[in-house]
Amino acid sequence: MSVVLEARGVRKSYVGGDGSPIDVLAGVDLRVSRGEFVAIIGASGSGKSTLLHLLGALDEPTGGEVLLDGAPYADMTAAQRAALRNARIGFVFQFHHLLREFNARENVMMPLLIAGAGDAAAGARADALLEAVGLSARRLHLPTQLSGGEQQRVAVARALANAPAVVLADEPSGNLDHAHSENLHAIFAGLARDFQTALVVVTHNRHLAVRADRLLAMESGVLVPAAREAMPA
Repeated sequence: MSVVLEARGVRKSYVGGDGSPIDVLAGVDLRVSRGEFVAIIGASGSGKSTLLHLLGALDEPTGGEVLLDGAPYADMTAAQRAALRNARIGFVFQFHHLLREFNARENVMMPLLIAGAGDAAAGARADALLEAVGLSARRLHLPTQLSGGEQQRVAVARALANAPAVVLADEPSGNLDHAHSENLHAIFAGLARDFQTALVVVTHNRHLAVRADRLLAMESGVLVPAAREAMPA
């Protein structure tokens, strides 16, 4: 399988209140292939979300580089990175961030319309994706008329709207109860394979992490292989 997303020696530091540097990432290397599901675990504050923001071109590293389909983010202008995020990267966060005044179908259509698709094409794509996540019957409901799990499934469909090269998810089931979490986990388990995208998920949830093709842990600012048996129950 071809490598879609790559991080090479990625470092990230911040300036502390006393002016001294705080090193969060100390040289992360990562390669994710098309159709591969990678889960990243680690203690709170270990740098998992920071890495996800760098992989998604939402922030810039202090050192090293991130590449999507072989193209380094550092070679792109801010406008080019913004266009890349809309067209080639899907995001799913702990809180779904749906537009409350639009129904489920319209929320999924939004990235397509921003990218220049017509209403008919965007609507047909949204309908297909909502069917894929089991929400065809709820497609005309507003977010306030959907359960938390349903709203998060709409967010997954929206992330897939532009057929992204990679989907990045940060604690996607962290705000859901067990039943809704398991439903969402089942969707994620087949997402990379079914949609031929690279999938990187940051999670504390064992039931989601063990479904991944590869499990990594953030330790001392770098990624290391993690044993599934080491995940807390």
